[in-house]
Amino acid sequence: MAVGQIIGVHGVRGEVKATVLTDDPDRFDLLTRVLVGPDGAEPVPYGLEGYRFHQKWVLIKLEGIDDRARAETLRDQLIQVPLEEAIPLTAGEYYEHQIVGLEVWTADGRNLGEVVEILYSAAHEVYVVRGADAQSSKGGLREVLIPAIASVVLSVDLEAGRLVVELPEGLL
Repeated sequence: MAVGQIIGVHGVRGEVKATVLTDDPDRFDLLTRVLVGPDGAEPVPYGLEGYRFHQKWVLIKLEGIDDRARAETLRDQLIQVPLEEAIPLTAGEYYEHQIVGLEVWTADGRNLGEVVEILYSAAHEVYVVRGADAQSSKGGLREVLIPAIASVVLSVDLEAGRLVVELPEGLL
C-alpha cells in the first residue's frame, strides 16, 4: 500500500523528498517502519527515523540512509506500508490495488475491458479501462476513461472481480 513516492533528496544527511500518496498524511505519525521499492518489485523494509512536511512534500529519514548518495539510489521508488497496517476504509471506498484489474461491464451486459490504471484529478478519480477485444483507430487496444462517480459506477464486486457502470451518453 503506497503512501508516498520518492522524487528526490533533501540535504546531505540522507533525507528523501517524497510526494504524499495517502489521503491521510497524519498516518505517518503511526509508522515506525516502511517498505521502499520500485512499483511491482519486492520492497525493502526500513525503520522510519523521522519525517516532516515541507511545502507540498514529506521529507523522510530512513534508518541506514545516512548520506545524499545513498538517498539518491531510492529516487522514483514507492514508500509503502504493509497491507495489514493500511487504514481501514469506510463502506464504498476501495484501495487502488482492489480496483486495478477488475473487469468492467455496462449495466446492459457489455464487457468494456479491464481497469489498468487510475488517474487522479481534483474533481474525482478516473478509471482507465483497456478493452480486451476492440482495437482503437491508432492500432492498439481501445481505452475508455470512466469517471469514478456514483452516478456512473453502479457496483463494485471484488469477489467476482467485476465493476458495473452506466456510461453517460457519448462516452464511448
